[in-house]
This record gives sequence, structure tokens and C-alpha cells, in this order.
Amino acid sequence: MVDVAVRTVSPDWLVAFRMSFGAGLVLVYAVIAGHRLPPLRDKRWVWYSVLGLTGASLPFVLIAIGMKSVDSGLSAIIVGAMPLITIILAHFFTDEKLTAWKLLGFVMGFGGIIILFLPTELSLTLVKDWQAQLLILMGATCYALTTVIASRAPETPSPVAATMMLFMGALISVVWAYAHSGPPTVPNATALFCIIALGLGSTGAATVIYLWVIDMAGPSAIARINYFVPVCSVILGVWLLNEPLDWRIFVSLAVIILGVIISKLGGAD
Repeated sequence: MVDVAVRTVSPDWLVAFRMSFGAGLVLVYAVIAGHRLPPLRDKRWVWYSVLGLTGASLPFVLIAIGMKSVDSGLSAIIVGAMPLITIILAHFFTDEKLTAWKLLGFVMGFGGIIILFLPTELSLTLVKDWQAQLLILMGATCYALTTVIASRAPETPSPVAATMMLFMGALISVVWAYAHSGPPTVPNATALFCIIALGLGSTGAATVIYLWVIDMAGPSAIARINYFVPVCSVILGVWLLNEPLDWRIFVSLAVIILGVIISKLGGAD
């Protein structure tokens, strides 16, 4: 849906729109569930403002810009670096320590990311659009940082946490979009459908579930779950968008998934 929407909507406003829709959804859900937002002087607003930046506004912009020239399937596999980065960060900033198996899995997964940057014909030139791919990888790093920060944030019901995170992210995104891209243009029907779906599903509902899973199971659980993303995106990109298949996608995906399997050997967290 991001790949389709950025064809007619600027990446800045795509992020601002989806964040705003998502924030509205989780606010309604939180109110219906009987929750109240904390006062503005509460320190949790600082925590979730940071999470709104690192977990939504910044990576959404980076990935949306990158996807203007990178297929959705390839983009999803690059975002697949997020679990591996998370495992390393969690070792230093949480109680989930890095074991030999996790380290081996990290090396395997990182090898899968390197495969994406191999020259098409094994020449010394860099892969086409490597700058766009690097932006997407930076977005994945933001997601990893968010997962670790969220695990250390003050205890907060997930609907309330998601509301604060998305509202602050939406505020940042709207200000940035207007300053960087000027007033928004009216999206066509297809782009509007994608924006609403991204806002309600991939942003609003997903953020509530995301924070709940981190609270229940920790950063490593999110890291493993994230591997559904590249698998589903490759299938859907080829099926719905007629995107080309490339041998590097298959090899990279296989190596990354093998890496996460290896990281689980020797005991579960």
C-alpha cells in the first residue's frame, strides 16, 4: 500500500495522513475501553514522544522515500534487518542478553542483508538505488530502537501508550510535511484508500498490538514476529503489483530467516 500511495502522494504527507488516521483510531478505542490520557506534565508524554519519532514519523518517511525507487518486496526484506539489530540492542539495554546462538544468527542475518547490496552482475559497482535501500535500512534501525525503548518505558496500558505515541508522531509529521513539502494535494481514490487502510490497520491497530506484545513478551518476540513482514510482502508484491522476482530476494530471505532460527537454538527467551 505504501508502494502504491507514494506514486501520487509525497512521502511526507503520506506519513502525516496515516499517522493522523491512526491516532484518531486509537484515541476512540482508548476512550471506548474506559482509559484516560495522563496529564501533559506526566513523564510518559516524553517517553512516547520519542517513540512517536523513532517508531513512526522518522522510519515512515525514510521508508516511503526509499520505496519511490525500490520494490515493496525488496523493501520488506531490508526492513527484515530490524530483528537482528534489535537482538544486539537488547543485549546492552535490556535483560535479554546476547548468546552465542543469537550472535551466530545475527551474523547469518546480516549476511542476508549484504546479499541485497551485491552488484547485479558481480561487478565492482554498487547495486542500483543503493541510496534508497540505505534509507530503508535506516528506517529498520529506527524500528529496532523503538522496540528496545518501548520495553523500558513506564508501564502504561497499550491503548493509552499507542494514543500518546501516535498523536505525538502525527504532530511531528504534519509540521514536517507542511514545512518540507508545502500544503498537501488531494490524493486520488486509490491512494486515499491506501492511506486510510495504512492509518487504521498498519498504524493504529498495529501499534496497540505492537506495544502490548512488547509488554507481554519483550523485544525478542517482536523481532521474531517481524519476519512475517518480508515473507508476506514478497508474495503480495509479486501477486498484486507484478513486481519482478530476483534471485537475491530468495537467497537473502532464506539467509535472514535461517539467521533468526539459529538465534533461537540453545534455549528460548
